Amino acid sequence: FLREMREMLFLQKKNITRWEHLAVAAQNAGLDVDQLKADFEGGAKTLFEEDLKLAKEYGVRGFPTMFFVSASGDQETVYGSRPYPFYETAILKLAPNASKAEYDRDWRSLFTKFRSLTAKEFSELEKLTTKNGSLWLRKLN
Repeated sequence: FLREMREMLFLQKKNITRWEHLAVAAQNAGLDVDQLKADFEGGAKTLFEEDLKLAKEYGVRGFPTMFFVSASGDQETVYGSRPYPFYETAILKLAPNASKAEYDRDWRSLFTKFRSLTAKEFSELEKLTTKNGSLWLRKLN
């Protein structure tokens, strides 16, 4: 869902604060659009304000901020958007015996999960170039 919204915002220049765009992103991501609308029109704003209050209490100074907490309460924090090794290091400090789960890196397998991939993720498919960047799409049969 977040990926769909980012593509709408950055590549299609859609206003993702408008419900019709959120609904399309939700549908594309396989979410229950009716449930999302009920949540969106219900207590979502209050819950979001509570999240902002909690972020202030934790001293969040930028977005994103990721908190990793061990079972014993030890904590590692990664501020801002960082490359994967930063997150991996934080986890391994708290859980030194943690291991990565393998996944199928075949493009067909990736496209069963994602409708699109970025240039960094994949570079040999049908390419859609816009003034805001490139996107590779699964070719429809």
